[in-house]
Amino acid sequence: MCPVAGRLPPWSPGAPYTEPATPKCRDALAACDTSAVVAGGSDALTCSAKGCRERATWALRWNNPKLHPPERRKTWLACEAHRAHLSEFLDTRGFLRETEPLHPS
Repeated sequence: MCPVAGRLPPWSPGAPYTEPATPKCRDALAACDTSAVVAGGSDALTCSAKGCRERATWALRWNNPKLHPPERRKTWLACEAHRAHLSEFLDTRGFLRETEPLHPS
């Protein structure tokens, strides 16, 4: 029988979480400074909803407690039209931590 592509994850089951290699990466993750991560400043920030190209006005900070340490935050960006939908998606799974407006620099 042939193995089927996509059945096994590309990492070992139970692989431990490893911190980013450099202090600069750790600092960027801790600060969640979205404008520093995305080149081009606030003009380049677009909504994270699939297919949406609208300007993002909200930052949804989240983490998966099964995968990430409590202080780790990931960020999805949302336009006004998709903020509620993306927030509900994350909150239903217990991932949503903070919702903050994006302020242009």
